[in-house]
Amino acid sequence: MASVFTKIINREIPADLFYEDEKFIAILDINPVRDGHILVIPKKETRYIFELEDSEYLELMLIAKKVALTLEQKLKGKIDFSRIAVIVEGIEVPHVHVHLVPLHDSEGLTIGKVNKLSRDEVKKILIG
Repeated sequence: MASVFTKIINREIPADLFYEDEKFIAILDINPVRDGHILVIPKKETRYIFELEDSEYLELMLIAKKVALTLEQKLKGKIDFSRIAVIVEGIEVPHVHVHLVPLHDSEGLTIGKVNKLSRDEVKKILIG
């Protein structure tokens, strides 16, 4: 059965698109823990990160870096943060994905939300 991310990639479920190429998609997290929380997802549905081929793994990390740098540029001066945290997951949704989460150096990543902007405000900053 297709994951929710595969359904998003196939445009069966709507999502706020931040980046897309032939192999990857980046979207605004529907349940963000911080303003600007983005997910980077391979279009190839793979359950576990270490099931990726080495080349796919490296591509995913390079795309995550590219998206993170773009995210930093778009957020600078609009959201208070000092860096982008990177979390690789595939547990809640059995499809490898990378979380990019704006944080301050002094804070850790906790489960509770600390968003200050509405989803529409963040969408306007990141997508237009």
